[in-house]
Amino acid sequence: MDKNLLHGTHTALITPMQDGQVNFADLSKLIDRQLVGGVSGIVPCGTTGESPTLTEKEHLQVIQETVNQAAGKVPIIAGTGANSTIEAINLTKKADSLGADAFLLVAPYYNKPSQAGLVAHFSALAEVTEKPIVLYSIPSRCGIEISTSTVLELRENYPNICSLKEAGGKSTKVSETVCALDDDFVVLSGDDGLTLPFMACGAKGVISVASNIMPGIVSQLVALAAEAKFEEARKLHLEYYKFFTDLFCEPNPVPVKNLMHLKGLISSAEVRLPLSPPSPANFLLLEEMSANVNFL
Repeated sequence: MDKNLLHGTHTALITPMQDGQVNFADLSKLIDRQLVGGVSGIVPCGTTGESPTLTEKEHLQVIQETVNQAAGKVPIIAGTGANSTIEAINLTKKADSLGADAFLLVAPYYNKPSQAGLVAHFSALAEVTEKPIVLYSIPSRCGIEISTSTVLELRENYPNICSLKEAGGKSTKVSETVCALDDDFVVLSGDDGLTLPFMACGAKGVISVASNIMPGIVSQLVALAAEAKFEEARKLHLEYYKFFTDLFCEPNPVPVKNLMHLKGLISSAEVRLPLSPPSPANFLLLEEMSANVNFL
């Protein structure tokens, strides 16, 4: 594997919806906008893409559309994780056949497996594909953390497990992972507001929600940090830090979808139940963000 394949800004792509259906016309426009914006990769059907409430048919259609639209210009990291190992294997195998370049595999949520269970789960997935796998640790949503020892054990047994999306909110976890793993293992930030501090600790980029709406700005921030231009990167980080924080005033992807609708990037801000529209107070905040933030 090209060790630079997973470096940079990878957009955790929203799934645009309208009248209860995936809006594939809007999806196509969004993918084109990401390519023009200079992102390093696109991640369809992660949790930002509402993967838990997509049907299998929709899930695979979104991945196929993204692969076709990107046409090899950037790697496509398909979200194929699930809290059922059988389901995750099925999605991973099918996404592999559709041409996905890599896979984002979230820790099983609700089941709350032990670390031994996580090793068994991810091992079973690594055995059905030779393509790169990005583990996704997000304790706030899954109730468990993928420990550094678990990542190390998986990496030692499966070379294609080569990256960790870290969304636990602690730079110490990034430092610990970078110190424990080999030089080719890639840590990615799972939180836009922590991209710069995580990269200062050795992360190589971000799987970003914010880049749905500002792909150029997030790409610039990551590129500056990658070149160790930390003073310039810090200025950009601080300029957008409040935006990165306010972007999660409601459960993701409710705020980013509403912002994108306000900016005319998608036809509807619709999310699928059990997600719901923002509160009136937070919608006012999103309107202020839409009016006052540079989204180039």
